[in-house]
Amino acid sequence: MGCKTGSTVITTTVSRLSARLAAVSATIGLAVSPIALQAQAAQGPDAEAEAEAPSPVASNPLGIPENFSLFGKTDPNVRKATAVVNGTVITGTDVDHRTNMVLASAQGQIGEAELIQLRMRVLRNLIDETLQVQAAAEQEITVSAAEVDQRYKTLAAQNFGGDVEAMDAYLLSIGSSPASLKRQIQGEYAWSRLIGRMIRPFINVSEEEALDVLKRLEDSKGQEEFHIMEIYMSATAETQAQVIQNARSIMEQLRQGASFPAYARQYSESSTAAQGGDLGYVRPGTLPPQMAEAVKTMQVGQLTGPIAIPGGMVIMFLRDKRQILMADPREAVLSLKQISLQFPKGITEAQAAQRFQAFQSMVSSIKGCGDAERAAEAIGAEVVTNDQIAVRDLPEQLQPAMLQLQVGQATQPFGSLEEGVRVLLLCGRDDPEDAGAPTVDQIIDDIEAERVQKRAVRYMRDLRNDAYIEYN
Repeated sequence: MGCKTGSTVITTTVSRLSARLAAVSATIGLAVSPIALQAQAAQGPDAEAEAEAPSPVASNPLGIPENFSLFGKTDPNVRKATAVVNGTVITGTDVDHRTNMVLASAQGQIGEAELIQLRMRVLRNLIDETLQVQAAAEQEITVSAAEVDQRYKTLAAQNFGGDVEAMDAYLLSIGSSPASLKRQIQGEYAWSRLIGRMIRPFINVSEEEALDVLKRLEDSKGQEEFHIMEIYMSATAETQAQVIQNARSIMEQLRQGASFPAYARQYSESSTAAQGGDLGYVRPGTLPPQMAEAVKTMQVGQLTGPIAIPGGMVIMFLRDKRQILMADPREAVLSLKQISLQFPKGITEAQAAQRFQAFQSMVSSIKGCGDAERAAEAIGAEVVTNDQIAVRDLPEQLQPAMLQLQVGQATQPFGSLEEGVRVLLLCGRDDPEDAGAPTVDQIIDDIEAERVQKRAVRYMRDLRNDAYIEYN
């Protein structure tokens, strides 16, 4: 049924990948290709009536029975349009291939109910992408095949060592195709250029605005701000239970190692979805109260949610935190010596405890970094030196201890029966300089980017409202 999306607006965010029809071959005597059957059916009964009735042998040279069954599950979406957007067809195969790409990015299994929801979002995303490409074409904005191919090769270089054929094979193996990824690339280029023509030239930020922001930053010096990633899903009283269930399912996938940006692009209804849910650094006071309270208790790398906020639910991931205009102590560059003692295979806990005691005594006897090798050699321990490692690059649980150490001191021993025991000896530290305030030009750029993003969201909404979309 056709509908103006102004009266029935179907919204979404941007997604990944489309289309390859697998050729269906038949085993003679058992089945006929569904594609061939469709071609025959397309001729219709009138075509049969126009011809004289052929002899049984001529009309059926292979002796195929009149009544037979096709084996295997048929999928009408392979040949049937799922949506027609201003005349452009989006097929079920397009949806399948984009869905498969998302599933591959997610690196996990999802339930049947979640898969249905994902397919719905993928369709909405494909509709958005189609509208974006159409709008660019109306403005005579083109993206050449050479540009798309070059970007495709760049992706292959980043992920497959420059082996384009390997990336082709990977896409096919997960149920996608090179053509569908190239279509995705074309859409992103077209939309970016359209925004550059229709929105960016009309965004103006004055120096006075930037100076006001700078003053507020200086007034907030020392306060904490948090680098948050979010997945926001709208909910009403009627849909809240289902949205919570979906959010918990997403969180389970994320805990199993799924990509947060990939899920944010697919599921989030926030304007940050296009950036993989990246909200950037924010102060708690700029967040809804429920999010502000939650983020204050979160540790870097922690996932939390779903949190009920006005209008829906949100999943949050704390990527980092810092103090405004202050040096981040985790940017300190350390000179370390790692002293380690391996345990033989099959060692008992009692034997390991004895070796551990000897290791502790050795560490306590070290008289500065220059003495580490001598002390370690006495009990068969190894020493590895690293002169350029930032605190933030160390395991999260070690960072607080390293920040408290003085030069010449060592951490508490850590390890396991399998990995042995080790300590880190601090031999030097270059503390970071105080973080300077951003320049006026940098602030202007940030404000412009934020306003362009907000205007782009409204522009996308207008494209949906003006579109004629026919659903099957």
